[in-house]
Amino acid sequence: MKLLALDAATEACSVALQTEQALFEYFEVCPQQHSQKLLPAVGDLLGEAGLSLSELDGIIYGQGPGSFTGVRIGVSVTQGLAFGADLKVAGVSNLALMAQQAIAELNAEIVVTAIDARMSEIYFAVYKNNNGIAEPVLEDVVCKPNDVAALLADKGITLSDATKTFAVGTGWESYKQELTAQIPVTLTEITLPNVKYGFALAAVDFENGNAKDAEFAQPNYVRDEVTWKKLPGR
Repeated sequence: MKLLALDAATEACSVALQTEQALFEYFEVCPQQHSQKLLPAVGDLLGEAGLSLSELDGIIYGQGPGSFTGVRIGVSVTQGLAFGADLKVAGVSNLALMAQQAIAELNAEIVVTAIDARMSEIYFAVYKNNNGIAEPVLEDVVCKPNDVAALLADKGITLSDATKTFAVGTGWESYKQELTAQIPVTLTEITLPNVKYGFALAAVDFENGNAKDAEFAQPNYVRDEVTWKKLPGR
């Protein structure tokens, strides 16, 4: 199966192409440049693989949460490419992408994901390792960093073993003190989603016929009004 994956929801611009023989990838931290970088990267990877868009079996896209503008760019590009080549699409959570990376690279049993959502909030979710695949224990939510312990308790989720619980995402950089005071974790260097991990999460959608038509590609902003404050260097 030949699948393209792309994501622009955070500071990273991430594109990957998987064929039966090889994996091609592009990953660059380029804040506010996604609209200039995304399509050229897609073209470059297709060129490296010697494929045209119409030869693909589908497109996986990062559906959020993250930057309102970035999520919108990723979904719009996905729809445009898929419409033009008559391809099916499948969305993946940006938090799940990071959880999947921690499972693949670190053999994490539990992954606590947090993306800095600005406005003194984080996008937050908990995933478990289910036979090598990230499975949600707590679905993506937006919350105050100081509220995660209460949120977990309300859902009946207990996290007590730091050696088995790994932390990923920019939220752990921005709110390290607040979060580590509530959850025992092993901190990692995984801070931004890499969409190549979406193949493990969403390839099954194309295999079992659950991928959707391009018009149904939808963002998941998690909160209704997202203000992605532009910070220096972001």
